[in-house]
Amino acid sequence: ILGVLLAAGTGSRFADPKADSANKLLADLDGRPVVARAARTLTESTVDHSVAVVGHDRERVADALPPEVDAVANPDYETGQSATVRRGVAVARERGASAVLFALGDMPRVAVETVDALVATYRDADDATRGIVAPRYDGRRGNPVLFDARHFDALAAVTGDRGGRGLVESERVSWVDVTDPGIHRDVDTERDLRALRARQVESGDDSASDDSRG
Repeated sequence: ILGVLLAAGTGSRFADPKADSANKLLADLDGRPVVARAARTLTESTVDHSVAVVGHDRERVADALPPEVDAVANPDYETGQSATVRRGVAVARERGASAVLFALGDMPRVAVETVDALVATYRDADDATRGIVAPRYDGRRGNPVLFDARHFDALAAVTGDRGGRGLVESERVSWVDVTDPGIHRDVDTERDLRALRARQVESGDDSASDDSRG
């Protein structure tokens, strides 16, 4: 199972006057870039390998990733998220993956346990029923989403800015109910980032800033 972090977009809605970059993926969250925290969810999970598809500001984003994550370039990132998904599928095929788990570079609060639950659900299924595995929290679906290789052709054909959402809406999905609000929390705007920082302070949970996890 290949974990693919989608980290190629321009993030045009984001603007943090206190940040050293207008790129939301490089904005600081608890002492690390947003994209680094999102990537750590994959590296600490039970996916077999992890890559990040980079595009906008690709050298700086690649430099922010943990060393275990390979950065692969998507030169067509400006055409929408689908181009990044297609690049991820191409890498999965090149590496002979049986499934791909797509995570978002601007979702730094997804729990490792959520990814592990998706992977376990996929691995526990028989070959006939393996397909799409997605999380739900509070009755609403979220990210990341895992796709069996039988969906690679359809993912390679997506267009626009929808990624794999159309498949989730049209195909059979194995839903995994989780206690993880992080599957809904992305960073689109500077206000989103402030909200994540505030939740961290309010919870008193300093685990996200614990450098002992690498």
